[in-house]
Amino acid sequence: MRKPIRYVNNKRKMEIQYKKHYSTNLNRDMEYKTYGEKGHPVLVFPSQDGRFYDYQDFDMVGTLSQFIDRGQIRLICVDSIDRETWSDVGGDHHQRISLHERWFHYVVDELIPEVRHFSNETFIVTGCSMGGFHAGNFFFRRPDLFDSLLALSGLYYAGYFFPNYQDPLVYDNSPYDFLQQMPADHPYWDVYRQRRIILCVGQGAWEDELLESTRRMDALLREHHVPAWVDYWGYDSAHDWAWWRKQVYYFMDKLENTDNVEYVI
Repeated sequence: MRKPIRYVNNKRKMEIQYKKHYSTNLNRDMEYKTYGEKGHPVLVFPSQDGRFYDYQDFDMVGTLSQFIDRGQIRLICVDSIDRETWSDVGGDHHQRISLHERWFHYVVDELIPEVRHFSNETFIVTGCSMGGFHAGNFFFRRPDLFDSLLALSGLYYAGYFFPNYQDPLVYDNSPYDFLQQMPADHPYWDVYRQRRIILCVGQGAWEDELLESTRRMDALLREHHVPAWVDYWGYDSAHDWAWWRKQVYYFMDKLENTDNVEYVI
């Protein structure tokens, strides 16, 4: 494990740590990076096939640096195994989703307990594109762990990656599907109503499928009286890091100043 590194830019200091640890769920070493020492923890999932360092490489960390430097938030950037699971469209479907489920439990049962500052600490969960899907999936499956969801350009049903195939694990990792079937008296509905949910999508290039998926989630949450801020950006807002940088700053500012957040049913 590397020692913490402090990056100094004028008067700003940010502690960045790289960590590698062995996952018993995955039977392999896994890596992640953290940015900042204190504040509201933000669990970050990379975009499709991405790595734990992408958030830094695409300047999302820099975009959020003032919140980190003020001690308002700290980032925990997770590594993905999408190439072996969601992106391996020619692979065995059951093996793919089974491996994803093991990764899900790695994050929930191994990573989160390691990065928590105290036992009942709850997280903001976020991501862009496939990271938005992961963020939504983790949030809706385990709302006890997350107090806020910020999903940018997310897709919310697993069938897109598993056409003409269904099994219980695919269902369990398809938020739109399992929320549709969740009984109205399930206790999670009340938990969701106490959480902060932000779904954002553009209406520009490469956002078509994600726009439709977001609209469906919007309608489903409204049907169940779950307050959510679903924000549809303009026709110039594309599926691209340049737009995600603008969006993540805009919404993180709202999340860290809750008086400015408006959630609707």
